[in-house]
Formats: sequence, structure tokens, C-alpha cells
Amino acid sequence: MKKQALLFRGGWDGHEPVPVSEVFASLLKQEGFCVEISDTLDVLLDTERLMQNDLIVPIWTMGEISAEQCQSVCTAVESGCGLAGCHGGMCDAFRNSTEWQFMTGSQWVAHPGNDGTDYMVHIKKSTPSPITEGLSDFAVCSEQYYIHVDPAVCVLATTTFPVIDGPHAPNGKADVPVVYTKYWGRGRVFYNSLGHHADVFDIPEARELMRRGFLWAAR
Repeated sequence: MKKQALLFRGGWDGHEPVPVSEVFASLLKQEGFCVEISDTLDVLLDTERLMQNDLIVPIWTMGEISAEQCQSVCTAVESGCGLAGCHGGMCDAFRNSTEWQFMTGSQWVAHPGNDGTDYMVHIKKSTPSPITEGLSDFAVCSEQYYIHVDPAVCVLATTTFPVIDGPHAPNGKADVPVVYTKYWGRGRVFYNSLGHHADVFDIPEARELMRRGFLWAAR
């Protein structure tokens, strides 16, 4: 029986929700998933339907989620449905919802240097995981996400700040998570802060991290 994945996309167009959803849908279909794509948050109101999915992938930036919609997703993930996403599509999705941030594990707060910043993603060799096994550090030219993070997450890759000077720089070097996992009830949560534009996933390591993250998170 095929696994079921729900992708919901929308919010700020600058994060290319449609192209990103096409990349992710292609990855999932290659892994044998049956993929549904929704352009509305109303799909989140049917808790029983959500719970029938094996994986939920949010691709929605700077939106507004109702308490009912958020609770429905939280309930589905708590019951065992996986949650996996990237960049602002998951962890800058709903700034008004602390419950969403609690479940997803972080919230974007800054990207010094904006798009076009050259930085490294460092794989944490000290934290073995099937998501990062065999992968090496790699370079990215994109937004470098500074996120505020749940201390309960399992960090699998980091990036070092500061690369770009700014008011944060006097604090000295800080390793900020790029890839992490956590649990929400019986559900698995995966996040990758890469993904400002869909072409970030032309980088083999970035694409492979998402593929493996989806598979790890899925019920």
C-alpha cells in the first residue's frame, strides 16, 4: 500500500511555494508516495483526514493559521503522522502561533546578508543519523538562516555565524542548526533551513537531505 503525503503550499510568493512543492512532490513520488497538494489551509480542518496521511509537508510562509487548523495538525502529528519541511515554509510559516513553533521546533528570526550569502553547512559527525550518513560539509549561496531553536531537537547539521558583519557579530562565533529532528507524540518532525528558492535543491546534498528527511519522518 502506498504511503500518503499531503503538501500544502501558499503564503509569501518570494519563497516559490509552487516550484518548491513540485521539487518535493517529485522526490516523494520517486519514493512511492501518493501525493496530494493543497493550495488552501482549509485542508487542515479535517483532523480525521489528516491522520490518514503518513507525512505532512508545509510549504507556507508568513501566513495566519487558526487555532483549529493548528490543533488539527498537532493532533495528526501526535498520532504518528510525520511532519517535514524546509526554510520559511515550515519554520516561518505562522509567526502568530506559538503552538506551531513548539511542534516544529524553531522560528526564523534573521538572515544577515540576505540572499546570495556564501556559507558552509557542517554535518555533525558526532550525531550519527540515517539522514546524514555518508554526507560531507557543503557550500551554499543563499540565505543563511538564524533560527531560535527548541533545545530538545536533535541537531544534524549547523552553520556558523557571523559570516556577514552586523549587530549580532560582537557575540562571537555561534553554530546555528540547519538540519534537525524531533518528536511530537508518536510523530517524527524533520526540518532543513535551506530552501529560500527551489534551485537550492539543485545542490545534491541539499536535495538528499530532504529526501532522507521525508523518509525518516513518514509514518
